[in-house]
Amino acid sequence: MKKFGFLLFLVVMMIAFPKMADASSYSAKIYLDGQQINVSSGAKVENINGTVMVPIRIVSENLGFQVDWSKATKTVTVQDGSQKVTMTIGSQYADINGQRVQMTKAPVLRGGTTMVPIRFVSEQMGMQVRWDNGTKSVHLTSGNAGSNPDGDDGAHTATVDGISFSDNKLMVAVTGNAKPSISKLGNPDRIVIDMVNTEFSDSFGTMNDYDEVNKFGQMAVSGYSDVKSVRYSLYNSSPLTVRIVLDLNQPANYTVSGLENGSGILTVALTAATDPSPGTSGKKIVVIDAGHGDHDPGAIGVTKKREKDFNLAMALKVEKLLANEPNIDVVLTRSTDKFLELKDRAKLANDLKADVFISIHANSGPSAATGTETYYYDQSDKALAAALHKEIVKAMGLKDRGVRYGNFHVIRETKMPGALLEVGFMSNKTDESKLFDPATQDRVAAAIVRGIKNYLNVN
Repeated sequence: MKKFGFLLFLVVMMIAFPKMADASSYSAKIYLDGQQINVSSGAKVENINGTVMVPIRIVSENLGFQVDWSKATKTVTVQDGSQKVTMTIGSQYADINGQRVQMTKAPVLRGGTTMVPIRFVSEQMGMQVRWDNGTKSVHLTSGNAGSNPDGDDGAHTATVDGISFSDNKLMVAVTGNAKPSISKLGNPDRIVIDMVNTEFSDSFGTMNDYDEVNKFGQMAVSGYSDVKSVRYSLYNSSPLTVRIVLDLNQPANYTVSGLENGSGILTVALTAATDPSPGTSGKKIVVIDAGHGDHDPGAIGVTKKREKDFNLAMALKVEKLLANEPNIDVVLTRSTDKFLELKDRAKLANDLKADVFISIHANSGPSAATGTETYYYDQSDKALAAALHKEIVKAMGLKDRGVRYGNFHVIRETKMPGALLEVGFMSNKTDESKLFDPATQDRVAAAIVRGIKNYLNVN
């Protein structure tokens, strides 16, 4: 019966996904900083699986960027000042000032017209884009106009198309750029999945038990010891948020996969909750905090890279190394691109009664500023900061800017020794290149672990 349910789900998805993959064309309106721009006659906008694609001439004629097209290599280059983006028809990888970056959708040719993903191009040029599905309009916001006041970057671009539970796995079919935030809660035990800027598709109710009026549905689950039921609802309307709840019979851990490239199947696989709570086995508790996240990008680098991405990459690398340490339990304040208030980061560490708290950041300043510096708040923090700084400076190979006092919220409000790392400068081309070099990141992660172990005096 379980296998039949899973096969039925796959058949439904096979039927549904071809429809999702079809591009829809509209005579769309395009707005720049709130003002409608004139679009060339006949220009169409396509929404392919939640990725908004526009003719390249809109980029050149209306946004003012320099655009070059090479018929021989089928490449299009968009340039604005020092920022240069090169894309190839059919390839999901773009070149940004020499760096290879993956896009959610490759450029395509439509009757001799080159279509490019407007979100990707605009963000690389320091702009924001929002697709309004109700009015079929694209809203662009330049850097001069400030950030989207609602923090609603890319609203209405994702839909939940189907939900199934089989083989102890929750599977959610998603179209668009969904970013699930998943948490495990107790009293009662449950796993909660929130997807902001996401709604249920028009066809969702035909495949699932769903009350269109109350925007709520529930799936009964039988034959599984961990799960009672699966509930789902349009939890919030501003911004649109889909919430899915797995009601558990007992605590359970989980792994997450899917949606790496936007649309697809989000899979939440349940695993036995055999791991003890952090610290209950006598291990030292280390909390690693990746600064910024989601709508808060942190510092923007010379090549438009974002500090939040560096911070998270480093935190995940440190976590992976610390997971192999027999005398240390590691906890991350965030493991995905989500935003946490400063007070919530400190509260997490305080609630866990952690032994150390480390917040990872990258600096910004004049283009000539370079080097590594580490901050402490209280004298009791200084030894930890010094132990970390010594190792990180050696790993980065940049100027030693010293261990300094800093009145930062996350190390001021935590009750255990804490340190805030400024590994290098995003505003310096050499520093930025090192910060985003995978081999350098690996060395720095290992250096942070050595500093932690030296401070805690653990083997």
